[in-house]
Amino acid sequence: MNEPGVIHLCDCITGMNRLPAGSVDVIVTSPPYNIGKPYTTYDDTVPRNGYLLWMEDVARASARVLSDAGSFYLNVGGSLKDPWIPMDVAMQFRNNGFVLQNMIHWIKSIALPKADMGRFYTSGIPENGVAVGHYKPINSLRFHNDCHEFIFHFTKTGEVPIDRLATGVPYQDKSNVKRWVKKKQDLRDRGNTWFIPYETIREERPHPAVFPVRLPEMCILDHGTDRCGLVMDPFMGIGSTAVAAVRLGIPFIGFEIDEGYKKIAEERIAAELSIRSL
Repeated sequence: MNEPGVIHLCDCITGMNRLPAGSVDVIVTSPPYNIGKPYTTYDDTVPRNGYLLWMEDVARASARVLSDAGSFYLNVGGSLKDPWIPMDVAMQFRNNGFVLQNMIHWIKSIALPKADMGRFYTSGIPENGVAVGHYKPINSLRFHNDCHEFIFHFTKTGEVPIDRLATGVPYQDKSNVKRWVKKKQDLRDRGNTWFIPYETIREERPHPAVFPVRLPEMCILDHGTDRCGLVMDPFMGIGSTAVAAVRLGIPFIGFEIDEGYKKIAEERIAAELSIRSL
């Protein structure tokens, strides 16, 4: 059942129950948020208690298949009217075998006024600064635009080492290389705020809640590719986690209940494999 490079057409609980215990090193996934997204198969409007009980089942099954030194990166967002969804979901995992080792913020859009950028950023920057990323305006007198989601990094012990520099960024002030870095390399931990913009898609999106490939790619890198023999996505959707695993040369397994999404995922995987074979 744990043959790498396969997406199985079944629900994730059934799929994970067929996997050997401790056989997965990294889980990266984004379950439905239960906010009414128009999936073609799944009903995203189930009662809250039923939804959270389902997330509890997912947590238990995930804890069984994840290795003791593995990482689970859980991407969850909410809605402006119901911002507690991510925390409520995270609690199901906290209560069922997981320790929250890192809380990462996926920044989808950010505005940077020039006055706030400091002396290293002023060259070539417009006077009004820059605004980058996916920004969807809302018509509200109560809420700010929602420009981030959570990535909860769960482990079983809270003591799993990570590869912080695998997604590192260069120092802006190069004097810090000599001041702080033992190996004198121009690279620092980017921290727990990850700016990952959506990929531009001109045509209609084939899935209502897909995350960019860069997100699971960064999660896998963060855990450490040298300690990753199998990546799993219980809610594979159209295959972003699988594509990321292919890019990094790591076997994957996933589960998806929608045959149409599975077909798109397999097409994306095939396209990525063809690029890697050139």
